[in-house]
Amino acid sequence: MRWLKTLSAGVAAFALSGMQAAPSTRPALSMWRLDCGSIQVGDLNVFSDTFAYVGKSKTLTNSCYLIRNGDRLLLWDTGLPGENAGQNSSLGSMTVVVRRRIVDQLAEIGVRPAQVNFVGISHNHQDHIGQAADFPQATLLIGAEDFEATKAGQNANRIAPWASGAGKVEPIRRDHDVFGDGSVTILDMPGHTPGHQALLVRLRSGPVLLSGDQFHFTENRRSRGVPSFNADRSDTLGSHDRFEAIASALKAKVIIQHEPTDVAKLPAFPRAAQ
Repeated sequence: MRWLKTLSAGVAAFALSGMQAAPSTRPALSMWRLDCGSIQVGDLNVFSDTFAYVGKSKTLTNSCYLIRNGDRLLLWDTGLPGENAGQNSSLGSMTVVVRRRIVDQLAEIGVRPAQVNFVGISHNHQDHIGQAADFPQATLLIGAEDFEATKAGQNANRIAPWASGAGKVEPIRRDHDVFGDGSVTILDMPGHTPGHQALLVRLRSGPVLLSGDQFHFTENRRSRGVPSFNADRSDTLGSHDRFEAIASALKAKVIIQHEPTDVAKLPAFPRAAQ
Protein backbone atom coordinates (compact mmCIF):
# COMPACT_ATOMS: atom_id res chain seq x y z
CA MET A 1 0.00 0.00 0.00
CA ARG A 2 1.43 3.35 -1.03
CA TRP A 3 0.85 5.10 2.29
CA LEU A 4 3.11 2.56 4.07
CA LYS A 5 5.94 3.49 1.74
CA THR A 6 5.14 7.14 2.34
CA LEU A 7 5.37 6.60 6.11
CA SER A 8 8.87 5.17 5.76
CA ALA A 9 9.86 8.02 3.48
CA GLY A 10 8.49 10.49 6.00
CA VAL A 11 10.60 9.06 8.83
CA ALA A 12 13.69 9.37 6.65
CA ALA A 13 12.79 12.92 5.68
CA PHE A 14 12.46 14.01 9.30
CA ALA A 15 15.80 12.41 10.15
CA LEU A 16 17.49 14.20 7.27
CA SER A 17 15.84 17.47 8.23
CA GLY A 18 17.31 17.22 11.70
CA MET A 19 20.78 16.59 10.27
CA GLN A 20 20.67 19.52 7.85
CA ALA A 21 20.19 22.42 10.23
CA ALA A 22 19.59 22.79 13.93
CA PRO A 23 16.53 24.93 14.74
CA SER A 24 18.73 27.65 16.25
CA THR A 25 20.61 28.09 12.96
CA ARG A 26 17.58 28.30 10.68
CA PRO A 27 16.33 31.68 9.45
CA ALA A 28 13.26 32.85 11.36
CA LEU A 29 10.03 31.88 9.64
CA SER A 30 7.01 34.09 9.11
CA MET A 31 3.65 32.83 7.81
CA TRP A 32 0.70 34.88 6.57
CA ARG A 33 -2.78 33.51 6.08
CA LEU A 34 -4.36 34.77 2.87
CA ASP A 35 -8.03 35.04 1.92
CA CYS A 36 -8.47 32.88 -1.17
CA GLY A 37 -12.25 32.86 -1.22
CA SER A 38 -15.15 30.94 0.31
CA ILE A 39 -17.31 28.03 -0.81
CA GLN A 40 -21.01 27.69 -0.03
CA VAL A 41 -21.80 23.98 -0.04
CA GLY A 42 -25.49 23.30 -0.48
CA ASP A 43 -25.16 19.52 -0.30
CA LEU A 44 -22.58 18.73 2.38
CA ASN A 45 -23.16 15.01 1.84
CA VAL A 46 -20.68 15.03 -1.06
CA PHE A 47 -18.02 15.17 1.67
CA SER A 48 -19.02 11.73 2.98
CA ASP A 49 -19.06 8.32 1.30
CA THR A 50 -21.12 6.99 4.23
CA PHE A 51 -24.05 9.44 3.90
CA ALA A 52 -23.09 11.29 7.09
CA TYR A 53 -24.31 14.74 6.07
CA VAL A 54 -27.61 14.18 4.25
CA GLY A 55 -29.62 17.40 4.11
CA LYS A 56 -26.83 19.52 5.57
CA SER A 57 -25.06 22.58 4.19
CA LYS A 58 -21.99 24.54 5.23
CA THR A 59 -19.87 27.51 4.22
CA LEU A 60 -16.19 26.64 3.94
CA THR A 61 -13.33 29.09 3.78
CA ASN A 62 -10.64 28.82 1.14
CA SER A 63 -7.26 29.69 2.58
CA CYS A 64 -3.74 30.06 1.17
CA TYR A 65 -0.48 30.84 2.93
CA LEU A 66 2.72 32.79 2.31
CA ILE A 67 5.78 31.55 4.19
CA ARG A 68 9.03 33.51 4.41
CA ASN A 69 12.30 31.76 5.20
CA GLY A 70 15.02 34.43 5.29
CA ASP A 71 14.81 36.02 1.83
CA ARG A 72 12.98 33.09 0.21
CA LEU A 73 9.21 32.80 -0.16
CA LEU A 74 6.81 29.87 -0.53
CA LEU A 75 3.18 30.37 -1.54
CA TRP A 76 1.15 27.36 -0.36
CA ASP A 77 -1.97 26.83 -2.50
CA THR A 78 -3.37 29.50 -4.77
CA GLY A 79 -7.10 29.46 -4.15
CA LEU A 80 -10.03 29.95 -6.46
CA PRO A 81 -9.61 31.55 -9.92
CA GLY A 82 -8.63 35.20 -9.59
CA GLU A 83 -10.75 36.34 -12.52
CA ASN A 84 -13.79 35.72 -10.31
CA ALA A 85 -12.72 38.36 -7.79
CA GLY A 86 -15.62 40.52 -6.64
CA GLN A 87 -18.34 38.18 -7.82
CA ASN A 88 -20.17 34.95 -7.05
CA SER A 89 -19.67 32.01 -9.39
CA SER A 90 -20.26 28.27 -9.52
CA LEU A 91 -17.88 25.38 -8.93
CA GLY A 92 -19.95 22.34 -9.80
CA SER A 93 -22.93 22.42 -7.45
CA MET A 94 -21.25 24.88 -5.09
CA THR A 95 -21.28 28.68 -5.00
CA VAL A 96 -17.87 30.29 -4.64
CA VAL A 97 -16.91 33.82 -3.69
CA VAL A 98 -13.53 35.46 -4.32
CA ARG A 99 -13.05 38.80 -2.61
CA ARG A 100 -9.42 39.68 -3.45
CA ARG A 101 -6.73 38.26 -5.69
CA ILE A 102 -3.62 36.89 -4.01
CA VAL A 103 -1.34 39.33 -5.85
CA ASP A 104 -3.27 42.27 -4.38
CA GLN A 105 -2.94 40.89 -0.85
CA LEU A 106 0.79 40.29 -1.30
CA ALA A 107 1.23 43.86 -2.53
CA GLU A 108 -0.15 45.03 0.81
CA ILE A 109 2.88 43.48 2.56
CA GLY A 110 5.33 44.59 -0.14
CA VAL A 111 5.69 41.29 -2.02
CA ARG A 112 5.70 41.19 -5.82
CA PRO A 113 4.82 37.99 -7.75
CA ALA A 114 8.37 37.74 -9.10
CA GLN A 115 9.71 37.54 -5.53
CA VAL A 116 7.89 34.27 -4.82
CA ASN A 117 10.43 31.46 -5.16
CA PHE A 118 8.11 28.47 -4.78
CA VAL A 119 4.43 27.78 -5.37
CA GLY A 120 3.44 24.66 -3.43
CA ILE A 121 0.18 22.96 -4.37
CA SER A 122 -1.59 20.62 -1.97
CA HIS A 123 -3.51 19.07 -4.87
CA ASN A 124 -4.88 19.87 -8.28
CA HIS A 125 -8.50 20.79 -7.56
CA GLN A 126 -9.55 24.14 -8.97
CA ASP A 127 -9.99 25.81 -5.58
CA HIS A 128 -6.30 25.20 -4.86
CA ILE A 129 -4.65 25.96 -8.22
CA GLY A 130 -6.86 28.84 -9.36
CA GLN A 131 -4.23 31.62 -9.25
CA ALA A 132 -1.00 29.64 -9.68
CA ALA A 133 -0.35 31.10 -13.13
CA ASP A 134 0.03 34.58 -11.58
CA PHE A 135 3.48 33.40 -10.37
CA PRO A 136 5.15 32.07 -13.53
CA GLN A 137 8.70 32.68 -12.31
CA ALA A 138 8.28 30.48 -9.23
CA THR A 139 9.24 26.82 -9.07
CA LEU A 140 6.06 24.73 -8.92
CA LEU A 141 6.05 22.06 -6.18
CA ILE A 142 3.23 19.62 -6.89
CA GLY A 143 2.53 15.91 -6.50
CA ALA A 144 3.82 14.11 -9.57
CA GLU A 145 0.53 12.31 -10.27
CA ASP A 146 -1.46 15.53 -9.90
CA PHE A 147 0.89 17.38 -12.24
CA GLU A 148 0.49 14.79 -15.00
CA ALA A 149 -3.29 14.67 -14.55
CA THR A 150 -3.61 18.46 -14.64
CA LYS A 151 -1.48 18.84 -17.77
CA ALA A 152 -3.82 16.43 -19.55
CA GLY A 153 -7.05 17.82 -18.07
CA GLN A 154 -9.46 20.70 -18.39
CA ASN A 155 -7.61 22.82 -15.79
CA ALA A 156 -4.28 22.77 -17.63
CA ASN A 157 -4.51 26.54 -18.12
CA ARG A 158 -4.21 26.97 -14.33
CA ILE A 159 -0.63 25.68 -14.48
CA ALA A 160 0.12 26.87 -18.01
CA PRO A 161 3.63 28.26 -17.32
CA TRP A 162 4.79 24.84 -16.13
CA ALA A 163 2.61 22.57 -18.30
CA SER A 164 4.10 24.28 -21.35
CA GLY A 165 7.65 23.66 -20.17
CA ALA A 166 8.38 27.38 -19.76
CA GLY A 167 8.44 27.31 -15.95
CA LYS A 168 10.47 25.18 -13.54
CA VAL A 169 8.55 22.37 -11.86
CA GLU A 170 9.51 19.78 -9.27
CA PRO A 171 7.02 16.90 -9.41
CA ILE A 172 7.04 15.43 -5.88
CA ARG A 173 6.68 11.73 -5.11
CA ARG A 174 7.68 11.67 -1.44
CA ASP A 175 8.15 14.19 1.36
CA HIS A 176 10.04 17.28 0.26
CA ASP A 177 12.17 19.69 2.33
CA VAL A 178 11.29 23.01 0.67
CA PHE A 179 14.18 25.18 1.91
CA GLY A 180 16.70 22.44 2.65
CA ASP A 181 16.88 23.21 6.38
CA GLY A 182 14.00 21.17 7.79
CA SER A 183 11.87 24.24 8.51
CA VAL A 184 9.13 23.56 5.96
CA THR A 185 8.29 20.06 4.74
CA ILE A 186 5.75 19.03 2.12
CA LEU A 187 4.20 15.76 3.33
CA ASP A 188 3.03 13.09 0.90
CA MET A 189 -0.61 12.37 1.84
CA PRO A 190 -2.27 10.51 -1.06
CA GLY A 191 -5.95 9.67 -1.15
CA HIS A 192 -7.91 12.84 -1.76
CA THR A 193 -6.06 12.92 -5.07
CA PRO A 194 -3.21 10.57 -6.03
CA GLY A 195 -0.65 13.34 -5.47
CA HIS A 196 -2.25 15.07 -2.50
CA GLN A 197 0.08 16.79 0.00
CA ALA A 198 -0.02 18.55 3.39
CA LEU A 199 2.51 21.03 4.80
CA LEU A 200 4.50 21.09 8.04
CA VAL A 201 5.78 24.54 9.06
CA ARG A 202 8.12 24.71 12.05
CA LEU A 203 7.49 28.20 13.40
CA ARG A 204 9.36 29.41 16.48
CA SER A 205 6.02 29.49 18.29
CA GLY A 206 5.54 25.80 17.47
CA PRO A 207 4.90 23.50 14.51
CA VAL A 208 1.85 24.06 12.32
CA LEU A 209 0.25 21.43 10.07
CA LEU A 210 -1.65 22.78 7.06
CA SER A 211 -4.06 20.09 5.95
CA GLY A 212 -4.50 20.63 2.24
CA ASP A 213 -7.75 18.70 1.82
CA GLN A 214 -6.82 15.83 4.12
CA PHE A 215 -9.89 17.05 6.02
CA HIS A 216 -12.42 19.72 5.04
CA PHE A 217 -13.96 20.66 8.41
CA THR A 218 -13.70 19.77 12.08
CA GLU A 219 -16.42 17.09 12.25
CA ASN A 220 -15.03 15.49 9.10
CA ARG A 221 -11.67 15.14 10.87
CA ARG A 222 -13.23 13.89 14.10
CA SER A 223 -15.11 11.11 12.29
CA ARG A 224 -12.21 10.27 9.92
CA GLY A 225 -14.61 10.84 7.06
CA VAL A 226 -13.83 10.23 3.41
CA PRO A 227 -15.45 12.44 0.74
CA SER A 228 -17.31 10.58 -1.99
CA PHE A 229 -15.09 12.14 -4.66
CA ASN A 230 -11.74 11.10 -3.17
CA ALA A 231 -9.45 9.15 -5.46
CA ASP A 232 -8.66 6.26 -3.09
CA ARG A 233 -10.39 5.38 0.18
CA SER A 234 -7.64 3.20 1.65
CA ASP A 235 -4.95 5.75 0.84
CA THR A 236 -7.10 8.46 2.43
CA LEU A 237 -7.45 6.48 5.67
CA GLY A 238 -3.73 5.72 5.70
CA SER A 239 -2.98 9.41 5.27
CA HIS A 240 -5.45 10.22 8.06
CA ASP A 241 -3.40 7.95 10.32
CA ARG A 242 -0.12 9.51 9.32
CA PHE A 243 -1.40 13.08 9.64
CA GLU A 244 -2.72 12.46 13.15
CA ALA A 245 0.46 10.65 14.22
CA ILE A 246 2.59 13.61 13.10
CA ALA A 247 0.27 16.10 14.80
CA SER A 248 0.45 14.12 18.04
CA ALA A 249 4.20 13.50 17.97
CA LEU A 250 5.05 17.15 17.30
CA LYS A 251 2.14 18.63 19.29
CA ALA A 252 1.43 20.62 16.15
CA LYS A 253 -1.29 23.21 15.67
CA VAL A 254 -3.57 21.73 13.00
CA ILE A 255 -5.12 24.09 10.47
CA ILE A 256 -7.85 22.52 8.35
CA GLN A 257 -7.58 24.85 5.39
CA HIS A 258 -11.34 24.95 4.69
CA GLU A 259 -12.40 25.28 8.35
CA PRO A 260 -13.00 28.94 9.37
CA THR A 261 -12.44 28.25 13.08
CA ASP A 262 -9.07 26.63 12.37
CA VAL A 263 -7.86 29.38 10.06
CA ALA A 264 -8.80 31.86 12.80
CA LYS A 265 -6.14 30.27 15.04
CA LEU A 266 -3.59 32.24 13.01
CA PRO A 267 -3.14 36.04 13.13
CA ALA A 268 -5.40 37.99 10.81
CA PHE A 269 -3.75 39.36 7.68
CA PRO A 270 -1.58 41.41 7.36
CA ARG A 271 -0.11 40.19 10.68
CA ALA A 272 2.13 37.13 10.44
CA ALA A 273 2.54 34.06 12.61
CA GLN A 274 6.13 33.45 13.72
